[in-house]
Amino acid sequence: MIGGSIGRRGFTLVELLVVISIIALLMGILVPALGKARRQARQMLGMSNQRGIVRAANLYSTDSDGLYPESVATVGPEGYWNWQEPMKLVGYSTRSPRIHRSMSAYLRTYIEKGRSIYCPSAPRQFKYLEETWAAGDAWDNPDTPMRTDPLSGTYCLYWNYTGYLEGKDYLFQGPRTSAGGGGQSGLLVSDYFGYDYYESPNAYGSCERFEGAGAAKETTLISPYWSEKASSGSRRPVVKLSAGFADGHVESYSSSDTSAMRVIWKPDIGEPYPDGVGPGIFYLPQSALR
Repeated sequence: MIGGSIGRRGFTLVELLVVISIIALLMGILVPALGKARRQARQMLGMSNQRGIVRAANLYSTDSDGLYPESVATVGPEGYWNWQEPMKLVGYSTRSPRIHRSMSAYLRTYIEKGRSIYCPSAPRQFKYLEETWAAGDAWDNPDTPMRTDPLSGTYCLYWNYTGYLEGKDYLFQGPRTSAGGGGQSGLLVSDYFGYDYYESPNAYGSCERFEGAGAAKETTLISPYWSEKASSGSRRPVVKLSAGFADGHVESYSSSDTSAMRVIWKPDIGEPYPDGVGPGIFYLPQSALR
């Protein structure tokens, strides 16, 4: 042995390049797989949230002689109100002393945390969500001069809701009682998926992310969601959605398996808001239509 020891040989440039190439290849395989796994986990959590919402609505019905909560998606005094978007968690004002303006005033006994009534796939959580849920009818956003602020969430709540179905000869009627019947749909809750919403005119929007979508601008009145402008002749984006029904089941469906519903402007005659005015179109799962 010369010099008492033999020096350690380092990696050659070729060997380093091979190792880097293998790592890059593995990252290219793993990163999309991890992203898909995260999306699936969020979707599963969203379906779990919807099961909890269905359970809470049914428990409320059990404790209220079979009646579901009133919808808070209205504005104006009782008898003279207009419908609003079905994502409303807090309405503009009470229709009467008998009817709450906040959904948490009906369901907080059964749903403790606001995050349980919020889509986990949304771009981010509304910053005052828990405060809004805890405040109930008394909610007042500290960032606005308004005394009683409304808030739209990321799920559509359809109990005691009425909407105009495009191309149909009847209106959509959300569940009024747990007994059903009378033309009522069984749909209680769904992911938001729609078109031409206030903050995203001529654009598709959803609480579930879809290809090409970016986060819509967050406001003090509307929770953040995903949105993409629709070009002329463009097709409805592909989105995987879920919905919960009065019988307790939650199902997945595609945006291609939906029917269009418009918000009603004149409740007395069932007339919807005209194009370009109001909260736009909401897509319901076809399985929810009678």
